[in-house]
Amino acid sequence: MIKRGVLGGLLAVLLVGVVGVGAWFTRVVDNLGGNGLIDGGIRAILSDSDVAREPFYVLLLGTDGRPGEEVYRSDSIILARIDPTEKKASLISIPRDTMVVYNGETMKINATHAAGGPEGVVQAVNDLCFNGEQKISHYAEINFEGMEDLIDAVGGIDLEATEEVDDPEHLDIKIEKGFQHMDGATALTYARCRYTYVDGDFTRMRHQRQVLSALAKKILNDLDPATIMGTVEELSKVVITTLGVQDIVSVANAMRGMDVENDMYVANVPSYADETTCVNGVSYVFVYEDKLAEMMQRLDAGENPEGPQTMGEDTSGASTAGDIMTDSSSETDGEGVE
Repeated sequence: MIKRGVLGGLLAVLLVGVVGVGAWFTRVVDNLGGNGLIDGGIRAILSDSDVAREPFYVLLLGTDGRPGEEVYRSDSIILARIDPTEKKASLISIPRDTMVVYNGETMKINATHAAGGPEGVVQAVNDLCFNGEQKISHYAEINFEGMEDLIDAVGGIDLEATEEVDDPEHLDIKIEKGFQHMDGATALTYARCRYTYVDGDFTRMRHQRQVLSALAKKILNDLDPATIMGTVEELSKVVITTLGVQDIVSVANAMRGMDVENDMYVANVPSYADETTCVNGVSYVFVYEDKLAEMMQRLDAGENPEGPQTMGEDTSGASTAGDIMTDSSSETDGEGVE
């Protein structure tokens, strides 16, 4: 009777554990899928890939969406190439005002999300960067409040602010130049400021690459592996993605220990904005198509994309995460570009 009682107790504990893991898995899967937002439409235009064993592209979006909203803009657009076999990655920022043609209509690329949902912006980026070929394998989006929560969930990030942030008209937090530990609110402020910089959105995009690089460094090198389930659950609360739980864990394990500062390349699409890029009263960003094609060829081969860090096509500036996290590459005086 004692043996049966002990065995019954062990089975009960095991059953509770299995049910608990199952409930956790279901909850996380539902969260990551946006509770139905990620559907067959987006998956139909994604490329197949074995994310733990081969290089793949994922489109990362930072949006201005709020809970309950179904239509919103993608204000931060980054095409990332992840190579788990070599522990390397590249982040390519696409200016949100880049002019594209989507479904026969000329618009800014950040409007394609409102026009066509996740598949709209994926298609627009495939058209822009790969001449329409379907090379993007996965999609992930996070709203601004979610980014703040995610950074707080991992204990903040260490970052050298290469420009100060002082824009009381638009932002509540002031940031001095120099190395510092940032919580979610501070990092988000750093990633959103643009009005006080000469090249406006281009400096903001560089700051966003800095923040993502610092976040990757924290997750891949400083977090306790035993906390990965908790980290994935926190991630699922703020991120909507086509990546499954097993995909996220597999990629994180494969990339663990990555030398982020030297093996993560960063750049933005070679592009410009001036009086010639205003069409029918709308200000756009135009892409240097030949330079973009050359950059994408290098990126696709797993090489340094050698892209610019600001407006224009000059590729002589910094090109790794370590470079842009320790060196300023633009002026900060004057009026910003809206």
